[in-house]
Amino acid sequence: MPITENEVSQDGIVSKSRRKKSRSDELLDELIAEYGGSAGVTGPDGLLKDLTRRLVNRAMGAEMTQHLGYELGDSPPPGQDNRRNGKTEKTVRTGQGEIAVEVPRDRDGSFEPQLIPKHQRHFDGFDDKILSMYARGMTVRDIRAHLEEIYGVDVSPDLISRVTDDVIEEMTVWQNRPLEPVYLIAYLDALVIKVRDKSGVQNKSVYIVVGVRPDGSKDVLGFWLQASEGAKFWLTILTELRQRGVEDILVLCADGLTGMAEAVEAAFPRAIFQTCIVHMVRSSTRFVPWKERKAVCADLRTVYTAETVEAAEAALDGFEQTWGTRFPMIVPAWRRRWGEITPFLTFPMEIRRAIYTTNAVEALNRQLRKVLKIRGHMPNEQAALKLLFMASRNAQKNWGGRDRRFNTALLQFAIYFEGRIHH
Repeated sequence: MPITENEVSQDGIVSKSRRKKSRSDELLDELIAEYGGSAGVTGPDGLLKDLTRRLVNRAMGAEMTQHLGYELGDSPPPGQDNRRNGKTEKTVRTGQGEIAVEVPRDRDGSFEPQLIPKHQRHFDGFDDKILSMYARGMTVRDIRAHLEEIYGVDVSPDLISRVTDDVIEEMTVWQNRPLEPVYLIAYLDALVIKVRDKSGVQNKSVYIVVGVRPDGSKDVLGFWLQASEGAKFWLTILTELRQRGVEDILVLCADGLTGMAEAVEAAFPRAIFQTCIVHMVRSSTRFVPWKERKAVCADLRTVYTAETVEAAEAALDGFEQTWGTRFPMIVPAWRRRWGEITPFLTFPMEIRRAIYTTNAVEALNRQLRKVLKIRGHMPNEQAALKLLFMASRNAQKNWGGRDRRFNTALLQFAIYFEGRIHH
C-alpha cells in the first residue's frame, strides 16, 4: 500500500499512525495466510470463530480483573480473601457456530460475567437471529434446520421457545402502552387466523387498529383476538383506547364490522364513522371476472371520487345502468351502506385521499397474511398474538416517519375539524 505525502514528515520519517496501520495489515495478512486464505476465514474452524473465542475469553478475564481489583498473576489487595479459582469451560452459540469458552471463577462465587451471563448458552445477537426468523413465519423446525445448516449449531426446540417467549412480556407492555391524545384517522381491520384448541383447528379473528397521528405518521395501536364481533366487543376495544390516553379520533375507518357504528357513537361520539372505501371496492369486485375487473373498478371510482354526494348518486345510477344486469349484487350493497359512505363524500379532496390512501395499512396486512399463511395454524392464541406482534414490528420498520402526502391534508383537517387537533 503506497504511503501518501501527508503521512511523511519533513524529515522523511513515516508517521507513527501509518507504521501502526502497516503492522496491523501485515498481521492480518499473516493470519489469513495461516488459516488457508480467505476460504479459511469463515469456515467451521476458521479465523473469525477462533478470534471470537479468544475475544470472549480475554473479555471475561478482564471482567474478573475488574471484579477482584487485581491483574492475573499479581497478588490480591491486602485483606482481600476472594481471589481467582480456576476456570470452567462451557459451549456457547455464536454467529460463527459453537465455540468453547473459559469462564473464570472466584473463590466465593460472587463473580457474575456480563458478556455471557451465568446459565446463558449463546452470545449476544444469536437471539435476534431466532426472533427475526420467527417473525417471518418460520416454524421451530425450520429455525432449527436453518441454524444447523448456516451456523452448524444444533438448537433445541426448548431454547427457541424460551427465546420467543421472552417477547411476551414486551408484547404485554406494548399492548398497554400510553397512546396519543388525538388521532386524525383510525383504521380498524380484521384477519382470520387458524388456531388449534381442544376441538381441533378453529378459525378466529384478530382485530387490528392502526392510528394516524397529527403529524401524518402511523402506528399500530394494538391487536385483539375474538371469536365473534359485535357492539359490545368493539366498545370494549374503543374503551381500552380511551383508557390508554386517546381523547379524540376524527375519522374512524372500518369495513362493515357488526356493531361498529354503535360502538363508535358510544365511545367517541364526535368521531365520524366511515366505511373503508378500499374494502368496499374489494368486496364489490370479489366475484367479478378478472378480465372485467379493471373496467368495473374504473366505473366505481367515478362514484367515490365525485365532487358531491349528489354527483356520487348520479354516478352510482350510471354504474347500475352499465353493470346492474351483469353484476346485480354490487349497487344494492353500496346503497345499503350509503349512510356510511356519504361522510367521506362531504370531505375536501385532500382529506379523502388521506383516508382511502392506506398503503401502509395494506402493506401491514399483506405482511401479516403472508406470515400466517406460512405458518398454517397456530398452537394457541398467545402464540398467534406473539407472531403478529413480531411481524408487525418488522413491517413498521419500513413505514418511516411523517407521510409527505399529509402536508396539504393536515391544513384541511385543521380547518374541517377546527380546535380538535393538538400537536
